[in-house]
Amino acid sequence: MGMGEIMAAEKRADIVIRADGNADIGAGHLMRCLTIAEEIRERARVIFWCADEVSAVHVRSRGYEVLVLGTDYRDMLSELPLLEKAAGSGGKIFLVDSYYVSAEYLQALRTYGSVYLLEDVPGNAWQVDGIINYNAFAGEEDYRKVYGQSSRLYIGAAYVPLRRQFAQQDYRVRGQVKELLITTGGGDRENIAGRILETIEGMDCKVHVISGPYNPHGEWLDGYAVSHPRVTVHRQVTEMAGLMLRCDLAVTAGGTTIYELCALGVPFVCFSYAENQEALTAYARRQGIGLNAGKFHCDPEATLECIGSLTRQAAADMELRRRISRRARAVVDGAGAKRLAAALEAAGDFDREGQR
Repeated sequence: MGMGEIMAAEKRADIVIRADGNADIGAGHLMRCLTIAEEIRERARVIFWCADEVSAVHVRSRGYEVLVLGTDYRDMLSELPLLEKAAGSGGKIFLVDSYYVSAEYLQALRTYGSVYLLEDVPGNAWQVDGIINYNAFAGEEDYRKVYGQSSRLYIGAAYVPLRRQFAQQDYRVRGQVKELLITTGGGDRENIAGRILETIEGMDCKVHVISGPYNPHGEWLDGYAVSHPRVTVHRQVTEMAGLMLRCDLAVTAGGTTIYELCALGVPFVCFSYAENQEALTAYARRQGIGLNAGKFHCDPEATLECIGSLTRQAAADMELRRRISRRARAVVDGAGAKRLAAALEAAGDFDREGQR
């Protein structure tokens, strides 16, 4: 959809989601927003705003309208001249999910409706109507000190936006690790998945590797799988929960995948590959919901060595895996997306037909 088509489409939209996904930032922002949208779409109209066509293609494939702004996703202030035309008569509910957001952008957006911000790292007192931080380590009391009663707060693991497939699943920890999952995020520019494969080579199990749509090393992984028949590379996985449930152990980067594994109860070894993942992987270690191999972005070689060591340790210790599984399931119940959808709907005062 181009700018010339904005007015008609925007008059039909009740909830606007502003998010991007590409090889540089991965698909995580879009995926969690799409998960929330899926819980809303039957009762309210949803449209996505994306900076470019790269992001829009993925959203469109899920059946949503997309407004392509034709801007640089790293420069959200360049969108300001477009907002009046894009927002139409206003009165919208905006859900914004971007690391590149600014106070000026959010203030401008509030001219046209209520703004809810999905963030990972606290520290700013944003002038918005609602703040969402679903990280298990986030403290609502800390947020309340910053925001008082000026904004609605949705803080903690109760709001992790997971797809429906991750809710109320049965998982049994088996005595032997026969299948192992490796997932390192959508971008994986450093081919961490490939380096993990080399590190655990020789383990007596099948290995499933997730290669996302933005992974530049997909061909390398395919080649490795050809020469190692027990390795399978998966692309465009739609039933991720089903694949995870097949596995007895996982190796994962920090991020939403940790919460997916927790909801199912699949024991895991985790690591961070960016500073904003450190808090979650450290939390996993403290709470005993996962084994933390360290900070890949600070010391790759030591982290890879630790991944290999912890993976073999967990594979050899069924009781350790049982303990991790039990504690992890107590953290995430899989209903976070429903809770956030209900919050956004309530903010817009929708009735059953999605009308104001």
